[in-house]
Amino acid sequence: MNLHQLRFVREAVRQNFNLTEAAKALFTSQPGVSKAIIELEEELGVDIFTRHGKRIRGLTEPGRAVLKSVELIMQEIDGLKRIGKEFAAQDSGSFTIATTHTQARYALPKVVQAFMQKYPKVRLSLLQGNPKQIAEMVMRDQADIAIATEAIAGFDGLISLPCYQWEHVVVVPVEHPLLKLKNISLEEIANYSLITYDAAFAGRSKIDHAFQIRNLKPDILLEAIDADVIKTYVELGMGVGIIAGMAFDAERDKNLRAIPVGQLFGMNISRVAIKQGAYLRSYIYTFIELLNPTLNRKMIDNVMQGNKDTYDL
Repeated sequence: MNLHQLRFVREAVRQNFNLTEAAKALFTSQPGVSKAIIELEEELGVDIFTRHGKRIRGLTEPGRAVLKSVELIMQEIDGLKRIGKEFAAQDSGSFTIATTHTQARYALPKVVQAFMQKYPKVRLSLLQGNPKQIAEMVMRDQADIAIATEAIAGFDGLISLPCYQWEHVVVVPVEHPLLKLKNISLEEIANYSLITYDAAFAGRSKIDHAFQIRNLKPDILLEAIDADVIKTYVELGMGVGIIAGMAFDAERDKNLRAIPVGQLFGMNISRVAIKQGAYLRSYIYTFIELLNPTLNRKMIDNVMQGNKDTYDL
């Protein structure tokens, strides 16, 4: 048994059981991958994959158990490699953050700037997607951490920690009738066509739930993943926008006004997610602490060791 065999098994699953694509991803030959997998199956005495002719189609029951062990072993190997790299160069390396557009555009710039000033030799990458996509990026080791709202909290294999709270705001043109109301209600908001986030983003589920429990069916005119897009169409007079409060800037958005509506849709919590058992380089701890100073290394390690109820906002 060798690491190449384990790597081939993992990549075959990641490439949807296409050995040709697995071979390409690992810069080797398809026959070599196939032979190595067969040799591993013979050594273990079980079939890892179901087959139709020479093609593999899926995992057998013992194959699923083998894959779990393979993932753990490869994670430990990757951790050993990172330890070596970290002690060889404490303040340099690569760091990949998977996050949503709202976080990347509005919440992270100052944190990223502070981090890069502290670690100028670190090559930082930002990958964007919806919460499900960025969680999968961390699970597949394509990113070190993910940052999004509560949506990333429920993924198996990820540990998530709360960073900061925020609320939605209603955005309207300068002379809009809603600005004249002392206390805005869901019923009054529902009188207008709405422009807000796609269902996968920025607390949209809370918006929908708030209307549902009041038996209201708002007219969602447009859905977007980008608050700037929402604000653009609100400026055109096409409807009322609902966006994350962090996405509104009174100086930049001079043609709009914002009405805080946390009391209607509830508070949202942005979270940072880490793969369970992952090895974190020292500067990743620093970045997380820049997000929230209470999330120090001791706190993070405590949660990573299974004490998940030791911290909350």
